[in-house]
Amino acid sequence: MAVFPTRILLATDGSPDASLAARSAVELSNSTGSELHVVHVGEFLPTYFAYTEEEPAELRQRAREILDGALRGIEEGGGTVAEGHLRLGRPAEEIINLAEEVGAGVVVVGSRGLGALRRAVLGSVSESVVRYAPCPVFVVRGEGG
Repeated sequence: MAVFPTRILLATDGSPDASLAARSAVELSNSTGSELHVVHVGEFLPTYFAYTEEEPAELRQRAREILDGALRGIEEGGGTVAEGHLRLGRPAEEIINLAEEVGAGVVVVGSRGLGALRRAVLGSVSESVVRYAPCPVFVVRGEGG
């Protein structure tokens, strides 16, 4: 087993914390020579669209814009992205599934630092990824997180 990951999966949601996580993922990727994969999981409202067979184009378009913005930011910051991945669904579940699919050695996520009560009520994507990911997870917190 290699000490350094050969593939890094960065999960982004377009937030400032995700931007900080992206900088950390780029630095890790550049220093270890690892492939950098980036995923954005777009909002999906299955109950609202339960009666249609089509995937809501507006949700996919908004998700694509967030992913494309993250990819541009990474490349402008000196990073190289092996592949960008767009998913719709439950964020933690999609991130974990993709980590398995690409054989990620580490997943990098940002954390908004929700308090214990808000985290209990709303849930935490980063907490779920840490708990169920098939590999180590690097959680990046911003100031105040």
